[in-house]
Amino acid sequence: MKFLVIEQDLRVWGTSQGIISRSFLAKLRISYPDSIIDVVYLKPDTSEDRLDLLPVNSVESHIINIKTPFFTKWINKIYWRLFHVSLVRNHIHKVYKSYIAKIDYQEYDHIFIRSAGTEHETILGAKDLPILKKAIVNFHDPYPKFWYPGSTSELTNLELFKLKEMYKVVLQAKTCMSSASLMSEDLQSLYGCRKKFYNLPHQFDKSVFDFSDAGAAFKKDKKILISHHGSMQFGRDIEIVLDAYKELVEKNPLVRENTQFVIRVKRIDLNKLIEKYSKTPNIVILKTLLFSISYYEQTYDADINVILENGPLYCNILVGKAPLLAAIGKPVLSISPERSEMRRIITDDQYLAGFTDKEEIKQKLEKLIINRMNSEGDVYPFGDYFSDENFKATLDEILFESNLN
Repeated sequence: MKFLVIEQDLRVWGTSQGIISRSFLAKLRISYPDSIIDVVYLKPDTSEDRLDLLPVNSVESHIINIKTPFFTKWINKIYWRLFHVSLVRNHIHKVYKSYIAKIDYQEYDHIFIRSAGTEHETILGAKDLPILKKAIVNFHDPYPKFWYPGSTSELTNLELFKLKEMYKVVLQAKTCMSSASLMSEDLQSLYGCRKKFYNLPHQFDKSVFDFSDAGAAFKKDKKILISHHGSMQFGRDIEIVLDAYKELVEKNPLVRENTQFVIRVKRIDLNKLIEKYSKTPNIVILKTLLFSISYYEQTYDADINVILENGPLYCNILVGKAPLLAAIGKPVLSISPERSEMRRIITDDQYLAGFTDKEEIKQKLEKLIINRMNSEGDVYPFGDYFSDENFKATLDEILFESNLN
């Protein structure tokens, strides 16, 4: 078989999407070892990609100049208010379209167009092009942003026109998929079509990364290290977890003497956070660093990893770190709203705590700490959800069932 994959982010660090997309290519190769896999990489700027580590036959890389002409920006100040259409967005999509239109796609058996971030430029750039009728479109996030749980975006006429634009893409595409079962259900309902949205979970494969520069990783000096790495966005709240842990430290000498909580977070005022917990030396707050360091800390140093889902009421996305944490065989504590993707995947309640329930977080965290002090054996909170076998079975369903539609 011959695969064509159009990617927007293959960076080795900086975003979860790069990690996810690189791993997708690795898992695609594992599932179909004798296939031809060609990649067209459309990126908005220069980046560190290590494309040589990807197990593909070829990568055609293009740096996309999305700088909007001054005149277009000036006219757009009035135009979008009158017609609810952004000329700036249209310009960016046309730039992507100009590259996608040149692809000789007819020789491929299967084509994936994968989005990155919340703007979905690659997908929208393919609108009205013949390649779309043969393409499997992957939604990394819901679209438009108003439908993203935890988003503060308002439902404006501009957002509604974005919805109409994507609706055309959905109708034209061969099929659609997303990384979360809840998101696929929501998008199928949102776009009101009879076309099935499939669910292909994120993956992680360490073979497409270079971990030789992990020397700057944090070195724990307590028996148990609790860790969280991530971005504070879309309603995620690290403070309720740190508050729960702080109370554990104050009341339980065993926790105080044998544990520490290290976080690496961004999109939050770190100085304010450091000041708030300055009297609790068990809490260590650090800046985010290269993915290789983050991977090392979560895999080899951490004993318990904390997951923050979006919230506070609902999360229909699959957090990017889930497949990584599933691969290392250690306990997790997922801070999850009542309806969420993690609650569908993790069936053992000891690894789940309510998004706004500090007492439950404290109780679950304390129990995990005590269990980990007594046993360092491997545990698998995610079961075989992210296994290679499940990936191939799901991908086979998408590739071959969609051919019948």
